[in-house]
Amino acid sequence: MINEITARELNPEQFISEKVNEIRETVGNGIAINALSGGVDSSTVTMLGHRALGDRLKTVFIDNNLMREGEPEAVINSFRKLGVNVEIVDAREEFLTALKGITDPEEKREAVTQTFYKKVFGRIVKGSGAKFLLQGTILTDVDETVAGIKRQHNVFEQLGIDPQEAFGYRILEPLIQLRKDGVRIIGKALGLPQGSFDRIPFPGPALAARIIGEVTKERLDTVRKATTIVEKLLVNTGAFQYMAILHQDRVTGMRDNKRDYGQQIEVRCWDSIDARVATPTRLPIDLLEKLAGEILEKVPGIVSVTYNIAPKPPSTMEVV
Repeated sequence: MINEITARELNPEQFISEKVNEIRETVGNGIAINALSGGVDSSTVTMLGHRALGDRLKTVFIDNNLMREGEPEAVINSFRKLGVNVEIVDAREEFLTALKGITDPEEKREAVTQTFYKKVFGRIVKGSGAKFLLQGTILTDVDETVAGIKRQHNVFEQLGIDPQEAFGYRILEPLIQLRKDGVRIIGKALGLPQGSFDRIPFPGPALAARIIGEVTKERLDTVRKATTIVEKLLVNTGAFQYMAILHQDRVTGMRDNKRDYGQQIEVRCWDSIDARVATPTRLPIDLLEKLAGEILEKVPGIVSVTYNIAPKPPSTMEVV
């Protein structure tokens, strides 16, 4: 049973002090390693680990080909300014190969999980000599996984999986008592710039969680372009999260008075506090029309743009 600390109860300085001490005591004189994706959770746990261990925390950015446009360079430059050196690891082909031919949502999540933890990260940990992986798992990840709603890639012990036995290293999860609103408070207290701690959530499986059906390089390029447009136009809405989803089946469209089979992008935009429940943001029709216009104009092969109006539950924030 995980003892939740709500954002209202949270004392940032006390929490940081306790977790820094716990990390130091657990790691001892050894080294730990963590993967930074640039999301709120991984950014916060990186700064927490850096405060606890300094240079004895090895931080890597795994380029899995599933990230936003320009993400690796932007994240590395941002953390360099904070005094954290980040090593980039090119694993693009490994992830694409692992996802080839898979259409089932849970199988895709499992492919990402196994490739990340066992293959890519296992290799990195072995080469570094680290015995510990510092990870930004939060309470909502655990809740959704244990409830069988969807398997979050970073949840193991609650499913009876021993990471030490399965992957060869121990996982430390200092944020596991918090939800997203609490993590933002800790990120701010640790000195993250607002663009990091106030950033919209991004899933562990990254853009693979926003493609219905098989994940290919071409389909990733499509949803990546649509994501850039959606995030640019919805950044000032005050919404908790927003995204572009690429659907599986081709739909009938028309261009130049001729039938044109193309693809469909679904836009999702959510109002929420902690991601447990959410309602679709009531976006103005002018903004929705602008979204559709830019996506249809700038993303090749798209002939349909829709907006999700189902709340969570029964919907979930991400589609896969």
